[in-house]
Amino acid sequence: MRVLVIGAGVIGLTTAYFLQRQGFEVTVVDREPGVGRGASGGNGAQLSYSYVAPLAEPSVLAKLPSLLLSRESPLVFRPRLEPAQWLWGLRFLAAASSERARATTAALLKLAFLSRDLIEPLIRDEAIACHFTRGGKLVVYPDEASFAAARAQVEYQATLGCEQMLLSRAQCVGREPALAGYADRIVGGVWTPSDAAADCAAFCEQLADRMRRRGVRFELGREVRSLRVRNGRFEGADVDGGPLAADACVLAAGSHAPRLARGAGMRLAIYPLKGYSITLPVARGAPLPACSITDIRRKVVFAPLGRRVRVAGFVEMAGHDARIPQSRIDSLVAAAREVIGVKVDLRTDVRPWCGFRPATPSGLPIVGATPVEGLYLNVGHGALGWTLAAGSARLVADAIAGVRPTIDPRPFAFA
Repeated sequence: MRVLVIGAGVIGLTTAYFLQRQGFEVTVVDREPGVGRGASGGNGAQLSYSYVAPLAEPSVLAKLPSLLLSRESPLVFRPRLEPAQWLWGLRFLAAASSERARATTAALLKLAFLSRDLIEPLIRDEAIACHFTRGGKLVVYPDEASFAAARAQVEYQATLGCEQMLLSRAQCVGREPALAGYADRIVGGVWTPSDAAADCAAFCEQLADRMRRRGVRFELGREVRSLRVRNGRFEGADVDGGPLAADACVLAAGSHAPRLARGAGMRLAIYPLKGYSITLPVARGAPLPACSITDIRRKVVFAPLGRRVRVAGFVEMAGHDARIPQSRIDSLVAAAREVIGVKVDLRTDVRPWCGFRPATPSGLPIVGATPVEGLYLNVGHGALGWTLAAGSARLVADAIAGVRPTIDPRPFAFA
């Protein structure tokens, strides 16, 4: 059975990997000339298995005016004459209830734990050198109100199997000395020992190389124009340079998936949430963070990658605008200097990047079968693509193979 995977980011590649292991003949096609060039290329690098709570939750509603109006806001809404943007925003507001946020968190934790159980053995068994470290994750909070909300979330997630610890300011600095110069801006933190970090782009490149050697076919630099559907069944894809035929297809095209899905008669509530990152070298002898860090005040994450640090943040609703304003890079540089004390040479050290997280309003990815026979989805992972990749790939591969799923797939079903 021939399966076409559309998308060569971490979602598409892990999907292809598990499909090949199931015995399918797999072709991966992507509009970019290489793998991992989209949202996977410079993401936050954190494998945040225990930090999956959706952006749509009640407290964000009260914060929206200040978040959207402040010039320094980590969340920016740039209005466009684009119905999809406004419809997504309305659905996001509708999803911001306590009940839905808790149900989403529970479902995402199960998927994240499945991913953890799959991705780490994959990295080890395939000998992928991507600076993987299970150094844990420390999230620091600037005030008592945000720390109290974190405490409530920790208590809830403990009922779902999460192992996390609340730390005082002194304990945060003791756990991560790189925060010493930032201690007066911290009230407390949450420490999760099981979380990890790794270079997603390096993972993508090496996984593709392993699969290519085993017979997976890659059609890179070829954009899929449309999906061929006849009598309710997938038959192939019209691609630059000629059509590609297959018995089944997995649409894993990230923020570009809605366009292709529309041609097959489906509407996907997915919108690109733009994020930024910089990757900074750390001089030998200089302190390097031992774990992943998230600063809630700035909404910026820091992840160690060998002798480099990935600094990432911001959420912009601005369509597929690929420009990188200097102000965003300056903010990330300032965060690196202030929070973890990294000295940055602006002339040589900063590697700026932006990408488009394919997000659903609820925060739940869409994974599995569709009303079109032979067409499957693996889309909408938002900022959690790296974290959830292996688990969602396994769900799709099991669905195509007719294998009983490891976890309940219903929360992620297309509706």
